[in-house]
Amino acid sequence: MKNTAFTKFHEALGAKMAPFAGYNMPIQYEGLLIEHENVRERLGVFDVSHMGEFWVKGPKALDFVQWVTSNDSSKLVDGKVLYACFPNETGGIVDDLLVYRVNAETYLLVVNASNIDKDWKWCNEHNKMGATLYNASDEICQLAVQGPLALKAMQKLTDTKVTDMEYYTFKKLDFAGIKDVIFATTGYTGSGGCEIYCANEDADELWKAIFEAGEEFGIKPIGLGARDTLRLEMGYCLYGNDINDTTSPIEAGLGWITKFTDTKDFINKNALLKQKQEGVSKKLVGFEMIDKGIARHEYKIVDVDGNELGEVTSGSMAPTLKKSIGMGYVPTALSKKGSVIYIKIRDKILKAQVVDMPFYKAK
Repeated sequence: MKNTAFTKFHEALGAKMAPFAGYNMPIQYEGLLIEHENVRERLGVFDVSHMGEFWVKGPKALDFVQWVTSNDSSKLVDGKVLYACFPNETGGIVDDLLVYRVNAETYLLVVNASNIDKDWKWCNEHNKMGATLYNASDEICQLAVQGPLALKAMQKLTDTKVTDMEYYTFKKLDFAGIKDVIFATTGYTGSGGCEIYCANEDADELWKAIFEAGEEFGIKPIGLGARDTLRLEMGYCLYGNDINDTTSPIEAGLGWITKFTDTKDFINKNALLKQKQEGVSKKLVGFEMIDKGIARHEYKIVDVDGNELGEVTSGSMAPTLKKSIGMGYVPTALSKKGSVIYIKIRDKILKAQVVDMPFYKAK
């Protein structure tokens, strides 16, 4: 099991540690509810160094990115980020990822920790155009500073203006005395903030500076437990739960990152276009429990008679909303807002209702 460059800090703070995607990661510190609320109201810090980073360079860099990802990276300009997925050849998703454009011949792909080896193999197998690929995953550490006060606190650590940065943009800057930090206004919580990348050797300096700068604002370290409830309240897909090698982006409600333009070709484009045009038999929906009960991952979604329709892909009590919420695939006929479905919780069949996502609306 791997450690990140920040593991010693988590252990010193008494974090509850557990294996995640092959890494020894903090699940919680003070407690999930406290940590969740702190991100929604103030700011918190997540160690996301387990994520993977692939550099794509050279004159064929854009051609490669366009071929292996679903979104249209030709629309990016320097300093912009977009969300995309790697479609596979059978209608599913290899992974979801972020694409950063540094310049016309340099892109950074940020992939999920659990898929680093699979994604790296996939990218190399489909690099027919000869782009230069480099896997920097073991060299880079990353902290996500999330919450409404995050940018205000982080501004103390750089002379470059960051508080006015648009969502899904990034800058290379000097930060906390560290050169060439990648500072991105991205994140997985729906409460604003940034994600900060630097070399592993600068990790100690980065951690200490961020917590010192954030102290007056009420900064706290946040574990993966609260990261999961925060992203679920936003209806963000988690790879391995809500999307995987067998779920298509069209079924998952990710048509908005799957661009069928005349100028862009990508893996399995024609099959996915057919799905978009003709429709799919199931769709990923968000739901709230009507009857009392908490829907959990892999609980069955059924009809009133108990006949299986699908299963819960993500589910929890939503700390901000004080409701039990979840996501799961249902027959398309039941995917409209207001549709009644049922969740089998132990021996009980409990009523739920399809609702719009995100569940949480920012203030």
